[in-house]
Parts: sequence; C-alpha cells; structure tokens
Amino acid sequence: MTVANPPWTLLAVDDEPNILAALRRLFRATGWRILTAGHADEALAVLAAEPVNAVLSDMRMPGMDGVQLLERVSLSWPHAARLLLTGQADLGSTIAAINRGRVHRYIAKPWSDDELVLTLRQVEERQRLEDDKQALEQLTQLQNEELKALNTGLEARVAQRTEELAAANDRLKRNYLTSIKAFTALIELRGKAQVGHARQVADLTRRIAQAMRLDANTAHDLPIAALLHDIGQIGLSDALLARPLNRLDRDELRRYRLHPVLGEQALLACDDMQGVAPLIRAHHERWDGQGFPDGLRGTAIPLGARILAVADAYEDLRSGHIDGQALSPSDARRAVLAGRGSQFDPAVVDAFAGLFSVAPAEPAVPTLQLRTADLRAGQILVRDFVSPEGVLLLSAGQRLNEDLINRILAFERKHQLALRLAVQVPQEAGK
Repeated sequence: MTVANPPWTLLAVDDEPNILAALRRLFRATGWRILTAGHADEALAVLAAEPVNAVLSDMRMPGMDGVQLLERVSLSWPHAARLLLTGQADLGSTIAAINRGRVHRYIAKPWSDDELVLTLRQVEERQRLEDDKQALEQLTQLQNEELKALNTGLEARVAQRTEELAAANDRLKRNYLTSIKAFTALIELRGKAQVGHARQVADLTRRIAQAMRLDANTAHDLPIAALLHDIGQIGLSDALLARPLNRLDRDELRRYRLHPVLGEQALLACDDMQGVAPLIRAHHERWDGQGFPDGLRGTAIPLGARILAVADAYEDLRSGHIDGQALSPSDARRAVLAGRGSQFDPAVVDAFAGLFSVAPAEPAVPTLQLRTADLRAGQILVRDFVSPEGVLLLSAGQRLNEDLINRILAFERKHQLALRLAVQVPQEAGK
C-alpha cells in the first residue's frame, strides 16, 4: 500500500488578523496546509508542535520582529524555508538578514498575489527537488556499497549501473537549465517587451563565447548568467520596467541601477551560482569605467560580463528598451560597433561583428521543420518550444519520446494550434 506524502505546510505569521485571513484565502486553492500565528512566540510554539516546510513572516511585529523570528527558525528548524514580508523602509535590514543566511527570500509590500503564490510554489518545488536529490544521493551511496561487495566477475553489471547513473546526472543537469529557462520566462511575462529577451541574450552570448574560444569555467557560467542577468529587476515596479531607460527620472534611474547588485545578492545562498553572480553584478560595467554599479574599467570587468554587456545592449537596442525606438538588426549592430573601446571590450565587439560577416556553417545533421503528427521518438529539439504567451514548454536539446510527443499533441489540440517544431534526427535513427 502506497503512503501518500504529507501536504506541503506553510506557516504565516502576522499580528494583523485581516492579513492572515487574506493569506488563507489566497492560498486556499493551492492544496497546501496553511497554519497561522499572530506573533513570534505563537509561531515558535506551532513550529515545535507541527511539521512546517516554510515560514512567511511580516517584518514589523510587536516584540520579536520578523528577522529575529526567522533567525530563531534558522537555528532550530534549518530545513524550513524562510520568507519575509517587508516594506521599502526595511529593505536594508532585509538584505542584511539575507546576507547572514537567515532569510531565503523577501517579498515587497504591497505584494502581488500572483507573484507571492509563484514565489512560494518555487520554494515548494525547490524543496521537493532537494528531497529528490537527497534520495538520489542516498540511492547512489547504497549502490556504491553494493558494488564494493561484488566480485570481479560482475564488471558488466558495474558498467551498466555506471551508465544509468551518468544518464541520471545528465537528466539532472538538463532539468536544471530548463528550470532556469522556465523561471526566466515567467518573470518576463510581466511585460510583453521582455518576453524572450533573456533567451535571445543567452543565445547571442553563447555564439560570441564560441567565437572567442572561452575557457571551460566561463563558458559554463555564461549561459546561466545570461538567462538570469535581469533577475534583480523582479523588485522593480511594472511602470518603471515599461519605460525606456532614457526616459527614467533620477530616482527611477537610481532604483534601476540597483538591479545588478540585487541580482547578485539573490544568488548569494546558491552554491552552484558563485561563478554566475559576479557576471550578473558586472554586466552594466563599461570598458571606459563609466558603468555601474562599481565603475570597473577594462579587464577588471570579468570577461563573461563583458560578453554579456554586448549581447544585452544589442537585444535592448532591437527591442527599443533604451529610448523607446526599436532598431533594425543592422542599425543595432552599428550602434554596438560605435561603442567599441568606450562602452565595450574591443575584442568582444570584434567577435560579435564576426558573427554577421561569416556565413554560418551547415549543421552536421539536417534540421527538419515537422508537424506534430510527424514527430518521432529519438528526434532532438533544435530550438526552445515556447507557448504563444512566451512560457517555455520544452528546452532545446530535449530528446523526444512517446510520452513527450503525446503531451505536445494534447497541447496543440487543447489550444487549437497548428505547430511545427524544428528537430534533428540522429544519424543512427535515420539509417
């Protein structure tokens, strides 16, 4: 008999009963178990008696405030995710708490219901992924112990298990990048002008990096930094994001220029992002030292950030994000070339220019544009499969199987679309 997993449990803490009631209503349809507490001492009592996956606390409460409460939670219940509802006036204290590792995320007040639910769903998904990862690690450890007990006559079995673990690790890596793409696509849904921007920047940085023959570490971190380079803008208002940069007033420009710093801080607790965070912080620095937030000059700017700066500027110019006037690809290229040696690293600009002066090589495997009815297991997606609303559905490089094809067909029928997907057929499958 299968034992059902316990429901994911959220503890909301606020000294205002109407806020707690609003949160209960908001989360009613999520399927989560919602516990509430009117002050910090009551919350600690609930935590001592109940299993809790996440604590969402208001910053300002009588007695022990939200930061102090979450610090206590981090010491006694370290596996519980810690989120803080905070106003603009408390942002400094909130960032300090994040830097100490006591708070995982903060939500600015007044909050958006959709963004708050999305944030908590991401926390839930992250915890479930961590649980799956631990289970996989325990399974791997157990299998390794079993392998030690096998004699030399079982080499074939060892090779088979090693291949299975390598495939599982490859799936984890692919799902990791796909999750980042999906998260980025959801953020971009805040404004139509942003849809696809991160993926376009990531694609261009990849092409520049290939032309420059980057070292392995930079080449690994750069695509992820490109996808997440604007993550710090999640705290900016929709009205500010909708306005071209050249039309921001002084206060709006000051807040906009904080987003590389906030983006770096958001990744502070992520072990796998320590090579990515510096690239995000520095992607608005200039070769001549006139950029922000640190005024770095020349080669003091990380190479990955110099590449990201060129790709981001080119896509901003094409979308009209700079002054509201979208440029043609050729005009946008000329604008980037005009910044060679002042705004941009000359070597990066030269590599960027070379992408448009050399005809692309023919792919080793032909690319086919197929209707969904013609898709077959074993084919590989060449480009990201994105919904009409800009949500990433499948990532480029995904190998199709029967289950995925059936899901694509169901999506097409449900939304009454006529889809064509770009795929490659592996040579062994095409023989």
